[in-house]
Amino acid sequence: MSRIKKIKGFADLFPQDAAVFTKLENTAREVFSRYGFGELRTPILEKTELFIKSIGEDTDVVGKEMFTFPDRKGRSLTMRPEATAGVVRAFVESGEYQPGKVLKYFTTGPMFRYERPQKGRQRQFHQLNAEIFGAPEAQADAELILMLKVFLNALGLTKLTIELNSLGCHECRPAYRQALIDFYKSRGKDGFCEDCQRRMETNPLRVLDCKAKACKELVKGAPEITDHLCGECEAHFSDVKSILDAANVPYELNPRLVRGLDYYVRTAFEVTSGDIGSQTAVAGGGRYDGLPKSLGGPDCASTGFACGMERLAMLLGEMEADAPDFYIAVIDERAANDAMLFAQQLREKGLRGEASYSSGSMKSRMRAANKTGAKTCFIIGENEFAEKSVTVKDMAGDDEQYTISREEYLEKV
Repeated sequence: MSRIKKIKGFADLFPQDAAVFTKLENTAREVFSRYGFGELRTPILEKTELFIKSIGEDTDVVGKEMFTFPDRKGRSLTMRPEATAGVVRAFVESGEYQPGKVLKYFTTGPMFRYERPQKGRQRQFHQLNAEIFGAPEAQADAELILMLKVFLNALGLTKLTIELNSLGCHECRPAYRQALIDFYKSRGKDGFCEDCQRRMETNPLRVLDCKAKACKELVKGAPEITDHLCGECEAHFSDVKSILDAANVPYELNPRLVRGLDYYVRTAFEVTSGDIGSQTAVAGGGRYDGLPKSLGGPDCASTGFACGMERLAMLLGEMEADAPDFYIAVIDERAANDAMLFAQQLREKGLRGEASYSSGSMKSRMRAANKTGAKTCFIIGENEFAEKSVTVKDMAGDDEQYTISREEYLEKV
């Protein structure tokens, strides 16, 4: 029988790899809770129309990358390609929002996009997200960036660059959109890639973000959105910058920075690293006022960010698992059950470790103990079995050992 292999673009995370993701999640929970964020868990499957309405029908995500299929009743379902749409749907459906009330959530979990697998991005990938609802102030945007920096620093990541831009709002963006279209036409439509030729009319800001070499050259000299901001957007962006300046957080202004999804307005930011190849972004986000209303909810200010966990894991590298507290070496074959029960008693005391299921020579059992990296080895041989004792060997120190009754040792733990 032929072996069944995993699906292309989907990865198995064995304990050593999973340990990195666990560290990311636990660090996020600890840091985000300091800022008043609570954890929200949303479904992996959502109705397809949610992503069409929120992300935008003309985006690459909706047009090319979603895992979409009909259920048994013919309803179109999609495995979530990003987290924000589902969080907003849950926020709207909950009915928890009241004017003047600020709600903060963070989420973590797998996302799915059908695209070519590459370093740092699989078809099933994982994100950490944080979202704020009900806060139109620039302080909310700045707080998210500050929190993101604290989170990344807590992971030991300090050599990172924050890129910052404003995308304007629904009042000032139309004029900028038209200025871009006029500029693209002046450069000659045929020189752009096929995707950008389509985007020129449907989503001209996305042309600025194209990775094709020809398109990068053609957009040089394009109008910058920061020259087209209305008074309110300009003041909002100025406040964000002034808060970051006062907090001594360095950033770079990038007028070409656009987010890949249609719902973003005003503040947009990315955190990048040059240590992981061509895919440099490890986190990004911005403001998406109006998205809750477009999904049938209140006209509510909203802002948030997402971190790609695979890319963060690449920066952290491999992590060594914490050493177990003990290993029980069974030398006498009659002692296997005793060893298992003693291990259980140790675990109930809060210690971590394991016992060998079968007996073996002292040499082989000590070799096994060394492989686990256990701090202490408990040896149960013929004498220990008869006397209900255990020989305790310090594996982390100078190999000192002594024999003690199991009952007495448990009392000392």
